[in-house]
Amino acid sequence: QANVTSYGATILAVITLETFAGVWINAFIVCVLCIAWVRKKTLNSSEKILLLLGCSRFCYLGISWVYSFLSTIYPNYLYVHPIFQIVLIILSFSNCSDFCVSTCLCVFYCIKIANFRKRFFIYLKVKIDMIVPWLLLGSEIFSMAVGIFVHDFADKAQCNNSTQPGNLSKVNIKVDEHFFPLHFFIDLLLFTSFTAVIFSAVFLLFSLWRHKRKMQTNSMNGLSVDAHIKAMKSILSFFIMYSINFIVMIVTMIYSTKEGSLTFILVYVFLRALPGVHSLILIFSNPKLLKTLLRILPCVKLRVCVK
Repeated sequence: QANVTSYGATILAVITLETFAGVWINAFIVCVLCIAWVRKKTLNSSEKILLLLGCSRFCYLGISWVYSFLSTIYPNYLYVHPIFQIVLIILSFSNCSDFCVSTCLCVFYCIKIANFRKRFFIYLKVKIDMIVPWLLLGSEIFSMAVGIFVHDFADKAQCNNSTQPGNLSKVNIKVDEHFFPLHFFIDLLLFTSFTAVIFSAVFLLFSLWRHKRKMQTNSMNGLSVDAHIKAMKSILSFFIMYSINFIVMIVTMIYSTKEGSLTFILVYVFLRALPGVHSLILIFSNPKLLKTLLRILPCVKLRVCVK
């Protein structure tokens, strides 16, 4: 039976609004790219990465809302085998896929746009379009492996605890204590992605600085500078997102046994907002997506006025 306080209902309402916005933003990215795929019969490398990123975030936001809904409205059902394990494996898979694919996009921008004359870098620039599908496949296989590992971990943690209804709060705390090593593993993954983003940003900044110096001496055009700046905006948004995520994940580890605390709830609400906000930044930095969005908005506004 549902037993929800006004405080819990308010938090769930906020998370629902965040999820609704994030799902529609990522659904827009996926739909636009799928339509382009059907029309052109192909997608370029950045579009492939964006498509998979949109799918990962769509799945992550949807399943995280299911987790929030069950934990708030029907907490007894969430920890019934195998509901908890199924929710957790999908949540872990989509979250890990989000981090891996977004890192691939950041590295892709760096390799594709930065100008260095090192032999290995030139080789990567030539072969990057062939490497991207394998990177994405590897990311999904790795994410699936993480999801299976989390499933087994949750299954063992839950089996080691009493699941009687009267001990549910104790079960939640014990399961969270079991998941402390898992939080550490996720933070390690986040730190690795964060490091890749930092190196990509540094390489692009150095490349942009060198290119601007050449322009000043040789009176070259600014098309490459525009490409550098657009890539830098995307990578800086990644950098900000990963920085916030890294801090938030550490706070989550500290407060992992205090689910009712205000800090934990604020962290949880904040984490649900990031996928939608960052996907919106990607839309505004992509000319094709932005053009489609601007073309759709007047139609939506007209329909609302007619109704």
